Amino acid sequence: MKHKKGWMIIAGILVILFIIEVLASIFFYDLAIKRGPKDFLNGNEDLKVSDKAMDEFLQGDWIDWTNEQKFEEMQLTSYDGLKLQGYYLPAKKPTNKLVILAHGYLGHAKQMGLYGKYYYEKLGYNIFMPDARGHGESEGDYYGFGWQDRLDLIDWTKKLVKKLGPETEVVYHGLSMGAATVLMASGEKLPDNIKAIVADSPYASVYELFAYQMKRMYHLPAFPILDGTSVVTKIRAGYSLREASALKQVQKATVPILYIHGNTDTFVPTKMTHKLYEHTKSPAEILTVDGANHGESYVLARDKYIAKLNHFLGEYVGE
Repeated sequence: MKHKKGWMIIAGILVILFIIEVLASIFFYDLAIKRGPKDFLNGNEDLKVSDKAMDEFLQGDWIDWTNEQKFEEMQLTSYDGLKLQGYYLPAKKPTNKLVILAHGYLGHAKQMGLYGKYYYEKLGYNIFMPDARGHGESEGDYYGFGWQDRLDLIDWTKKLVKKLGPETEVVYHGLSMGAATVLMASGEKLPDNIKAIVADSPYASVYELFAYQMKRMYHLPAFPILDGTSVVTKIRAGYSLREASALKQVQKATVPILYIHGNTDTFVPTKMTHKLYEHTKSPAEILTVDGANHGESYVLARDKYIAKLNHFLGEYVGE
């Protein structure tokens, strides 16, 4: 009798632990992946940026420039039926150069005007900025963290090449989640039009990023909660956190990649970019910027950033 009672107690404990695991997994899915406001990021010390960067992000002249441009609104139906939105701006003079700019987590397409202005005004590129699924004007009730977005990016590319012509030369330039997106795309069979990829502040994989943030923000280990969250994500959003790996993708990459990262990034640690760089199959270059936190490199070291970017594009994109 005592033996049976002992097993019942153990079974009860296991049931309780299972329920806690399920509830915690759903909680973290809703917290980070389900579309909606993310108040947990408010006041996050890891996202604090310098006064110079904040002024540029909120009041830089690129904002007025972006608002003044007459973008052509474009639509795309994703492979799984979502209506996606993008914004195209033809160059001042005819060119076969096109940059597709991929924004970060919780952002939207036109925030990439910070970089688009340079490509447009100084390099003479056509520019295209899409809203990732779940962001801006695009449909989707979850954030893909780059995984499904990589396929959307390729579909956008095919649509744009059809619009602009087969001689179009395309550069992917992504920031944060957008950087992970372009890297995740790098491992796919890409159109020959893709000539270069720029990844600014990328993470190695969604699982690795979340594990880092759970430890840093909540002092929790990744296992078992994050693995449970991955199951919920697979059911609700169609991908698991482990499969959403830029690291695995760059090991199959054939397009040259330029990595950029701030050396004092505490939101997405710089070591992730070094890891990606070291495992990239295609030709790769790296630029790290001292004193720059997450996504600050372009603002804090613009001359250095542009010099590296120009040299890289000069190597792999035609005149």
